[in-house]
Amino acid sequence: MVKIGDIELNNFPLLLAPMEDVSDPPFRALCKEQGADVVYTEFISSEGLIRDAAKSKKKLDIYEKERPVGIQIFGANLESMLKTVEIVEQSKPDIIDINFGCPVKKVVSKGAGAGILKDIDLMVKLTDAMVKHTNLPITVKTRLGWDSDTIKIVEVAERLQDVGCKAISIHGRTRAQMYKGEADWTPIADVKNNSRMHIPVFGNGDVNTPERAIEMRDKYGLDGAMIGRASIGNPWFFKQVKHFMETGEHLPEVKVSERVQTAKRHLEMEIDWKGGERVGIMEMRRHYANYFRGIPHFKEYRMKMVTLDNLTELYQVFDEVLQKFG
Repeated sequence: MVKIGDIELNNFPLLLAPMEDVSDPPFRALCKEQGADVVYTEFISSEGLIRDAAKSKKKLDIYEKERPVGIQIFGANLESMLKTVEIVEQSKPDIIDINFGCPVKKVVSKGAGAGILKDIDLMVKLTDAMVKHTNLPITVKTRLGWDSDTIKIVEVAERLQDVGCKAISIHGRTRAQMYKGEADWTPIADVKNNSRMHIPVFGNGDVNTPERAIEMRDKYGLDGAMIGRASIGNPWFFKQVKHFMETGEHLPEVKVSERVQTAKRHLEMEIDWKGGERVGIMEMRRHYANYFRGIPHFKEYRMKMVTLDNLTELYQVFDEVLQKFG
């Protein structure tokens, strides 16, 4: 059994990674239904929450069916982060996760996300203060280091654990790598195999097949896998991984009819959550290519899906896809 604070999880849990513009409540609900053990919100700016920015506040929406659910925040100012904890607590998440890994320039330039990997003392100080400021478990998501010359993740993880961090998720790339090259899980295994570590160590990066998840568990000995890009437009990935772990067999490919049904349901949930047809339609556009990946001669239909802004016409496209490919 794996525990995050008092939260008990199965052996080798699968976690839905926090992803900007992806891991909103509709998508999290779909992933939860398909076997995700823990889900995380999109990352939320501490400064945005403090100034009551509507977009940041909206990201605090969580629902009972998602639990256990973590709200992820980022920032580099101690006072702002502590105020953010107080705001986040009102949404009653199960976990507060700190993003010390986002490589995007607009985040890093403010010293937040992966930018804080240049100042490990501040990283530890922020975590320490936040742990003391709430009774909720504080967890951290980070990267191996700023670049290949500054990888000190074993020491960093130890220090975070020592100030009360309840779990750590590590992406197997440096900030300098962004999302290029292959994720290196060996340094993550070094963290897990450190005899001083007793909190869960989750691996992240390139878990894109059930076999890779098994490898993360059996070869690298990690406590669980945090899954990001492999789940976009493919909430079934969690079920596929779990089935493979239990049986050693792959589930059949998801039928086109089920893809259409789930994409339509996802669209309807987006419209409902966003509170408007047009904004819900716009939100879904980034998902269609993934929902229908691998279907030959699909470009014509994908182009319609990402350009139409009328719900009736979109439903007609779904029906056409069913007739031709279903």
